[in-house]
Amino acid sequence: MAFSSSNGSEESELYHAQIHLYKHVYNFVSSMALKSVMELGVADIIHNNGKPITLSELASSLKLHPSKIGVLHRFLRLLTHNGFFAKTKVQEEEAYVLTSPSKLLITTKPTCLAPIVKGALHSSSLDMWHSSKKWFTEDKGLTLYQTATNESFWDFLNGNPDSLIMFQEAMAADSHMFKLALNECKHVFDNLESLVDVGGGNGVVTKLINEAFPHMKCIVFDQQQVVANCSGNENFNFVAGDMFKSIPSADAILLKWVLHDWNDELSLKILKNCKEAISHKGKEGKVIIIDIAIDEENDDPELTELKLDYDLVMLTMFNGKERGKKEWENLIYEAGFSNYKITPICGFKSLIEVYP
Repeated sequence: MAFSSSNGSEESELYHAQIHLYKHVYNFVSSMALKSVMELGVADIIHNNGKPITLSELASSLKLHPSKIGVLHRFLRLLTHNGFFAKTKVQEEEAYVLTSPSKLLITTKPTCLAPIVKGALHSSSLDMWHSSKKWFTEDKGLTLYQTATNESFWDFLNGNPDSLIMFQEAMAADSHMFKLALNECKHVFDNLESLVDVGGGNGVVTKLINEAFPHMKCIVFDQQQVVANCSGNENFNFVAGDMFKSIPSADAILLKWVLHDWNDELSLKILKNCKEAISHKGKEGKVIIIDIAIDEENDDPELTELKLDYDLVMLTMFNGKERGKKEWENLIYEAGFSNYKITPICGFKSLIEVYP
């Protein structure tokens, strides 16, 4: 029986809709396959091999049981399709090489982002999603994480030292990427004599800035349990405190990956404390924000999807948010600042200079 052209068009649309739906349903498989090869250390083995590696050589290096060689091949097939590996030939045998994304999993490189993969795909980050229906139907103002676990993510970290270390390692790994951007935005830190990195963790970003500007007095400002065992030097110190109460005085305040953790009300409180901290400099002080600026009209779809994914992570974990340019403008002006400038950096983030 022949189908009419209209029915054929409807069927084609239906099939494409099914493919689109299934692709998003099973996207988690790609993420977990990536996590698996990260945990196995596949990127390190290929890197240390110094040349393309065959499946049998890779399985031998991993000390896999022969029954798992076929399993490894199928994992690599998917991840090769997704751009994490590439294939070549070694004496007519198929061999694998790293690509730019998988090179970010080499643990000996300063740009290693393996801790991000580990943290983002840890059960503590994923299990909460099974409680999303309950979260939607309750009017309690809780995060999805709180609904699922009966505690905030911050309380979870503070009560679980291993998880706190994992979180700090993930943030430090992301911060190492800032070194690439620092060369492009050094002018932002010119003529500053002092800087406070609010929520700066173990000081990876602050240290990079201090190395580039050794004359600058830099302070990493974070919670007591974060900085308790950290040590610095004359121009690089760690100070414990609460950013919602007050922030140490400096020529500039740095907020990297901080404001997206908080809703507008709490972000406004942080910004006002920042404004007070730079008040001694008059119009010469500034706040430097490194965060996401959503721009659906001008960003390509892949970049927009990443930013919107981050927005839901911030929402469900912390009741925070990623902001569009207009939202940043409203927040900045409401905090009492007079001007700002947004500059894209690090591929998907923005550097926002805020002036009193």
